[in-house]
Amino acid sequence: MSDEDILLRLKDVLRETFEIDPARVTPDTHLFTDLELDSIDAVDLAIQVQDMTGMRIKPEDFKNVRTVGDVVATVRALLAR
Repeated sequence: MSDEDILLRLKDVLRETFEIDPARVTPDTHLFTDLELDSIDAVDLAIQVQDMTGMRIKPEDFKNVRTVGDVVATVRALLAR
C-alpha cells in the first residue's frame, strides 16, 4: 500500500468518523489545530487505523502523532512489520 493509498483511506476515515471534508486533509494538516480533533478523537482515530491495518497499535506508537503525515507514517510502519 503506497502513502497515497493510505492517505486516501485516511481521508475516508476522517470523513466518515469525524465529518471532515477530505479537501482539508493533506499530509501537513495538523490533527489537533487544523482538524480540531481532541484526545478522545485521537483514540477513535487510532482504533480506525487498527481496523484499517488489522494490527494492534501500542499507545506509544501513536502518542507522537500530530499531523496526517504522521498517521500515514505510522500506518506504513505497521504494515511493514
